[in-house]
Amino acid sequence: MKTIILETPGKLSLIHKEFNPSLSPRSVLLKVRRVAICGTDLHAYKGNQPFFTYPRILGHEIAGEIIEVGSAIKHLKVGDCCAVEPYRNLTEDQAVKRGKTNCGKDLRVLGVHEDGAMQEYIIYDADLIHPVNDLDLDHLALIEPLAIGRHAIMRADITIDDTVLIVGVGPIGYGILMQCALYKQKVAVVDTNPEKLDFVRKNFPEITTITLSETILEDLESVFDGELPTIVLDATGSKESMQNTFNYAAAGGTIVFVGLFIGSITFDDPNFHKKELTLKASRNATKEDFHSVINLMRNRKLNLQGYITQRIKFLELPTMFEKLYRADLMKAIIDFD
Repeated sequence: MKTIILETPGKLSLIHKEFNPSLSPRSVLLKVRRVAICGTDLHAYKGNQPFFTYPRILGHEIAGEIIEVGSAIKHLKVGDCCAVEPYRNLTEDQAVKRGKTNCGKDLRVLGVHEDGAMQEYIIYDADLIHPVNDLDLDHLALIEPLAIGRHAIMRADITIDDTVLIVGVGPIGYGILMQCALYKQKVAVVDTNPEKLDFVRKNFPEITTITLSETILEDLESVFDGELPTIVLDATGSKESMQNTFNYAAAGGTIVFVGLFIGSITFDDPNFHKKELTLKASRNATKEDFHSVINLMRNRKLNLQGYITQRIKFLELPTMFEKLYRADLMKAIIDFD
């Protein structure tokens, strides 16, 4: 079986791997049809992804086709096209019992803690497979990153009285943006990249864009009618950006860290207490987030125009991966067909 493996930072290799599928009663055999590239993959290639070890087969944003089903499976059938929920809990710990399947202490993520989908076939748990036969394969591969954005929005607990700032409009930030655009609340985005802000203005003219500068606080007050945003979602994975959100949020507001980096966050405690801020992390997504995104896509509620900015054939990936580090990249799709 053809497989692409990240042996060490900066070294992707095409190998032939022995594969003798043996299904458990509650597993399925998937033919991989599409994989979208995630920031996790890009960071892992450069050697700065948390929770990561080498060698590793990347790939967790998956569109697959069911080739075989386990003997106990009734809700799936051969030929189904599907999205994959790539988070597997090895134990039913306290978090899992409380419904927080996205952050169990023994969670394993495909392509991070265990080998992912940059190979022709994978075997996976049937309970984590979402059959979606009425969307095209490219869109199936986008469900997982959009579910990440959905989960962040749910963590923010946005109400009708809130105003929202999204910091960073990379692939995840943009996924948050396109879902926040469905709300009636005032939404703005801030980034340092003029190309990404142009992209937002082109596709979402109703959303205000702000270029990060030394006058950011004045700019925010100008956008939000003399006030600061009550919800700040940071999807940058930048220490400096994440620390600055404590200044961006209004008193009584909520900050959600969606991106992550290797290191520690520090903040001014008197400012934190003075504002009585709420700080939350957002990790992965739940089954409910997947269902929500699938329903939004089925009902054509999400403006996906231009979200896919690059397409690469599977076998070309080792020589083409470096080309993914470009300013206008949103989502790259790896095509296995």
